[in-house]
Amino acid sequence: MTDLPMSLKTSPAMGQWMSFEQQGFVTLRTGKVELGQGILTALAQIAADGLGTDLGRILPQSADTDLSPNEGMTVGSLSVEVSGGSIRLAAAQARAALLRAAAQRLDVPLDRVSSEDGTILKDGEPTGLTFWSLSGDVDWSLPVTGDVAGAPNSLVGSSPPRIDLAAKYTGGGFIHDMVIDGMQHVRILRQPSRLARLVAVDEAFLTRRHPAVSVYRKADFLALIGADEYAVEKAMSEADRFVTWDNGTGRWTPPETAEPEVFVQGDATAGAAEAGSKTFVARYSRPNIAHGSIGPSCALAVYDGDRLTVWCHSQGIFELRAEIARCLSLETSQVRVIHAHGAGCYGHNGADDVGLDAAIVAFAHQGQPVRVQWSRSDELGRGPVGAAMSARIEATLSAEGRISSWNMEVSSASHLQRPGANGYINLTSAEALDPDNAPKLIADLPAMRGGGASRNSVANYDFPQHVTVSLDASSPVRTSSLRSLAANLNVFAIESAMDELADLAGADPLAFRLDHLSDPRARAVLTEVADLAGWTKGELGGDGEGRGIAVARYKNKGCWLAAVADVEVDETVRVKRLWLVCDAGLLINPAGALSQIEGGAIQTTSWTLKEAVPVEDGQIPALDWESYPILRFSELPRIETRFIVNPENPPLGAGEATQGPVAAAIGNAVARALGQRMRDLPLSRDRLMAMLLSD
Repeated sequence: MTDLPMSLKTSPAMGQWMSFEQQGFVTLRTGKVELGQGILTALAQIAADGLGTDLGRILPQSADTDLSPNEGMTVGSLSVEVSGGSIRLAAAQARAALLRAAAQRLDVPLDRVSSEDGTILKDGEPTGLTFWSLSGDVDWSLPVTGDVAGAPNSLVGSSPPRIDLAAKYTGGGFIHDMVIDGMQHVRILRQPSRLARLVAVDEAFLTRRHPAVSVYRKADFLALIGADEYAVEKAMSEADRFVTWDNGTGRWTPPETAEPEVFVQGDATAGAAEAGSKTFVARYSRPNIAHGSIGPSCALAVYDGDRLTVWCHSQGIFELRAEIARCLSLETSQVRVIHAHGAGCYGHNGADDVGLDAAIVAFAHQGQPVRVQWSRSDELGRGPVGAAMSARIEATLSAEGRISSWNMEVSSASHLQRPGANGYINLTSAEALDPDNAPKLIADLPAMRGGGASRNSVANYDFPQHVTVSLDASSPVRTSSLRSLAANLNVFAIESAMDELADLAGADPLAFRLDHLSDPRARAVLTEVADLAGWTKGELGGDGEGRGIAVARYKNKGCWLAAVADVEVDETVRVKRLWLVCDAGLLINPAGALSQIEGGAIQTTSWTLKEAVPVEDGQIPALDWESYPILRFSELPRIETRFIVNPENPPLGAGEATQGPVAAAIGNAVARALGQRMRDLPLSRDRLMAMLLSD
């Protein structure tokens, strides 16, 4: 039996993945969700190829805890690898089962039966039978074995239009556009600090000022509700006039953390004292980063007295369902969560929190549909943020100019405070209902699942390493997963140190990397990007212009990406050009992969140059796009991307490949332009001017 993807081990039945009930169409079920990455189109292509049908016959269904296979969270750039792999095997077996059913109906040997776009042929001629007329003859409860070959690939490797965009172009494709008859609009008054207490609500004042708005309060959870969204929003803007909080100084206690993780590759101390060796020590850091979704989080819910249904844009609807049930003391079977498209987040933003918000209010107002909309300030500062972290590297360069020892110490806030992680609900409104829901222990994603703070902390180079990764839970600011997790800072640190060590060795940064790198696919993307950019030894910059290079394999087991950046620096850093080369194996949808790589590069450029969430007295102040700037369209670099494609290599997710190499390539280019290095992200104007003026 083929080694099955994990999703097929947990959801083995063919019928859990597809249905032929709608004449002429195939309902495709996946537990992975569309976050703007085009994944539903790619998965539909895989299904159509496995079944040998036209793409237009495949109808991907939004993930739904009642109907979809439980594939866990949509994280780690694994949707094509895991869900796609499962769908490919399920579709191939479904086609084979339908062909067997046709042979039995026609009473002919199986080798005389074939299919064309769902139509059954005998000896190449139509029979009047179809997949749909035969679907009742198939036992859809049979498990997928993985032993059946699919139809020849015809759609994989092509780039048909994304199937989710038409509705979005016309204003109806997002959860923000959903309307349920009679729904009430809701705003949640957030605790101003972690575990703050709600002292008083002057409902008489609220009623006089805003008669169309009512209040729902439970413990420290407070919601404003009304049929007129603008009336609710107006009342929200005056909340400080009728609500009194006790900020709860001293109520929040830092949770315990898991033991540090240690990774050893060879003897990292053996070359530290060699004659003629040189020692290098540096520390690199990044701040907390907001997800910055353009559309703030939104959810809808209704409770009919028996079941609670929630629509939201969570990346993990099954995990959220379990925590909603736990928070409201319901059975899991009494909660249904349906995914609806949000504005994109690539990580754990406020989507789960707003889902619980809607569930709480709907559960208390039986039969009344509610819609909860977060504000921009909520989105930037009340949802989880990407974890602040630092990395210290101490390395030794031998007399021959090779790295002979490497010690890296990573300190990071947690990248895993999703619903259910470490046994806690991990949602703000759960803490408002009961402060005992605040976590008492924080651990991170284990290395075997790609790692959290440890992600990409082991360099993909051929030198001895000792890496220690520690969690820091001292801040009450809630941190969780953001695109690529710790790979962003860890690769930035590793690839920055590689440039600094190359300088110490008097070597070209490209040649220095290749001298320490045996991975053939890593070498291939590195040399290809150097060729694409016209990399010339010794011409790396100065006088305000610079060029930098970097390479990494995402999670050390995903796709490979190398980047070259050209920058211009005066009072600010401007990224003029980026060259990117990626090896993601077989490309299911090249246009989708290109969108992921270049979109990720733009987001990383924004992180690298601008983004930092301020923390004041243990809390995030109110933020907007002025106080939390992101890259503007006028600041976008010119990007040239090339893929190295070998159809024999299995497909690998490309959604998070750029976050480390692009940041490092920009940092290395800035160092060449200035003649001195900025090791702390972001490379903002304020930080740049402070460094220049301190000289």
